[in-house]
Amino acid sequence: MHIVDRRLNPRGKSLENRQRFLRRMKGAVQQAVKRSLQNRNIRDVLDGGEISLPIDGMAEPSFRRGEGGIADHILPGNRAFVEGDIIPRPPGGKGGKPKDAGEGDGEDGFRFVLTREEFLDVFLDDLELPDLAKRRLAETEEETPFRAGYSVSGSPSNIAVGRTTKLAMMRRVALGRPRREEIEALARQIEECEDEESRLALEAKLKSLTEKSRRIPYIDPLDVRYRRFENEPKPVAKAVMFCLMDVSGSMSEHMKDLAKRFYLLLYLFLSKRYKKVEIVFIRHTDRAEEVDEETFFYGPATGGTLVSSALAAMRAIIAARFDPAEWNIYGAQASDGDNAHSDGNLTGQLLREILPLCQYFAYIEVGEEGGDSSVSRSPLWMLYDGIRSELPPLSMRKVCRRSEIFPVFHDLFQKRDAQSRVTP
Repeated sequence: MHIVDRRLNPRGKSLENRQRFLRRMKGAVQQAVKRSLQNRNIRDVLDGGEISLPIDGMAEPSFRRGEGGIADHILPGNRAFVEGDIIPRPPGGKGGKPKDAGEGDGEDGFRFVLTREEFLDVFLDDLELPDLAKRRLAETEEETPFRAGYSVSGSPSNIAVGRTTKLAMMRRVALGRPRREEIEALARQIEECEDEESRLALEAKLKSLTEKSRRIPYIDPLDVRYRRFENEPKPVAKAVMFCLMDVSGSMSEHMKDLAKRFYLLLYLFLSKRYKKVEIVFIRHTDRAEEVDEETFFYGPATGGTLVSSALAAMRAIIAARFDPAEWNIYGAQASDGDNAHSDGNLTGQLLREILPLCQYFAYIEVGEEGGDSSVSRSPLWMLYDGIRSELPPLSMRKVCRRSEIFPVFHDLFQKRDAQSRVTP
């Protein structure tokens, strides 16, 4: 068996060197991507970008002559030495070298541009997603095939029998291929013919027709046609992603970083599934407000905690701008689990009104790094835990580390019927 690789070469002439560099500098690239994500908007996660790498550790390995030993050199003439003189060693027994410029790692102006695929690969690798989930997130938009005429090459399963038969018949008629009925009729005439001379003429004609029939095949490879398909994007679908977050003083920077990565991953998932994705940022203390992304993550805010204010704002925005009949609504809420005791009933009532409108609602309870993510007894968790048995689009997880974010999306990656329920 012979295998011929007809894949086109990639455009980058130094692709292997680039991949080798990324493998060697994996740790530095991950740190640079992490710093880049802190200053990057959620909508920009699908783009590549330029990152800064420290110059330390980027030197290529090389062979050089070891220090010490005796070696013979041929040097140009000079005013200090003549033939036969022994050149003294530099002080310390080492060759001279320039002094170090300073201490510390610095970024010596080296900037490296990551493509979209490379940036996503590093980002997803940092989250420790399974390989299957990485491929589904990083792949391009889904497309559906549609008929686009015929081609002269293709898979045997796509042979267009009708078109092939029609072209074969046109070729046989154009080249004058004898029909089978004509040859059979001539053979019967030969059997019935009694005149020897006429019989010889008929046999010569039969031989000519038979040879011509063999020269002109019934179906030639040139006649074969295959059904051709081209891919087109799926019909435009719209989705809106509501990001709700508690920004009271109890939310540390680590908790906010976990929440941002959670929102990044959800946006990445939705952008692969829908052509248009809107994002609504709602932050709350004891009152909620719709803000831009910069204010959402970095704006200073203090106060108590009333989760019902965020859910009420989400319900009002859905009623005003996002008709559930036209939009696929996704909710993503991040909190440390604190809520005023008097706010529990109103929060539960609002959540029960919102969940039937949503395709999916994920609640992620964030904790300090090194904390226990296996169990939570916070007021908000206990309230939501009682509701998710009634209304299935709610999924809950507690995370303390970045690698624990992916289980929230386990249900999203599962293929299920439209009537099936999301398992919390």
